[in-house]
Amino acid sequence: MFYRENGQFKSSYRADQQILPIAQDRIAMLVLLLVAFIVIPLGVSDYWMRAILTPFLILSLAALGLNILVGYCGQISLGTGAFMAVGAYAAYNFQVRIDGMPLIASLLLGGLCATVIGVLFGIPSLRIKGLYLAVATLAAQFFTDWAFLRIQWFTNNSSSGSVSVAGLNVFGVPIESPVQKYLFCLIFVVVFALLAKNLVRSAIGREWMAMRDMDVAAAVIGIRPVYAKLTAFAVSSFIVGVAGALWGFIHLGAWEPAAFSIDRSFQLLFMVIIGGLGSIMGSFFGAAFIVLLPLFLNQLPAWLGFSISTALASHLETMIFGALIVFFLIVEPHGLARLWSTAKEKLRLWPFPH
Repeated sequence: MFYRENGQFKSSYRADQQILPIAQDRIAMLVLLLVAFIVIPLGVSDYWMRAILTPFLILSLAALGLNILVGYCGQISLGTGAFMAVGAYAAYNFQVRIDGMPLIASLLLGGLCATVIGVLFGIPSLRIKGLYLAVATLAAQFFTDWAFLRIQWFTNNSSSGSVSVAGLNVFGVPIESPVQKYLFCLIFVVVFALLAKNLVRSAIGREWMAMRDMDVAAAVIGIRPVYAKLTAFAVSSFIVGVAGALWGFIHLGAWEPAAFSIDRSFQLLFMVIIGGLGSIMGSFFGAAFIVLLPLFLNQLPAWLGFSISTALASHLETMIFGALIVFFLIVEPHGLARLWSTAKEKLRLWPFPH
């Protein structure tokens, strides 16, 4: 009754094609942004900022980049952790080797380096797809693990592959406290989410979806597979590379190649599958689920009056992830985002379902 379009008339193509055509959605988004930028920094503890909200934002950004490649273009990738590592180490080298390099420029240049590597490992997608492409992208993971451990130039001659950054600032404003780090990541996520949403609604986004649905038919109607697939790899790798740089610079502060292992690649793939393939909102749903589930599993035994070991909780987490992936692939392939869309559609008709 309160969520419908009655009386909301469109008088131009621009109004009809806006991202949030319903006024209630625009109001809800505005409230959400106000809560994210004002209420949370003022009312949330440093622990939540440092251990939950900042990782959630960065992983959401990485899942957003992977969703463009897997969800919108249909190209399976198991090398996301590798592209995050390239972004982190490239940004680190720009930061330590060039005096006075601005932090934002280092992060974006790290994303550009990840773009180059992503396109390089995306070239096999022109000839292979499916499981074979997944194995080809998996090679990027093993290659970067070896490179950052064995080639000491990447780590500024660190024998262990571990690097660290300190004294971060943007335009003279230090990025040190948990609130400052949270707001810095939040700005990046909002900007990239808006860009990604507009990108998938544009001509190139429609080309990606055509390649995903049926690449042969897309080529017949004039879509260039080389351009469509490689641009998907490029955009995805850029966003994932920036997310990797944020993960190293803002969240970790000091890291080694193990921080971007194959486990990270699978974790991001789980986020995309559970949150919803081909959905910007699904990237956030999946990241929230992955970040909050371990906390829920740790607290649930205490709520029920018994305790479990940390190892058992970790095993339960893995089992639940696997079970949910099977569930969503069978019952609802579009994940939590589809459930959210279905609920909104029902709400628009309530209480008159006919």
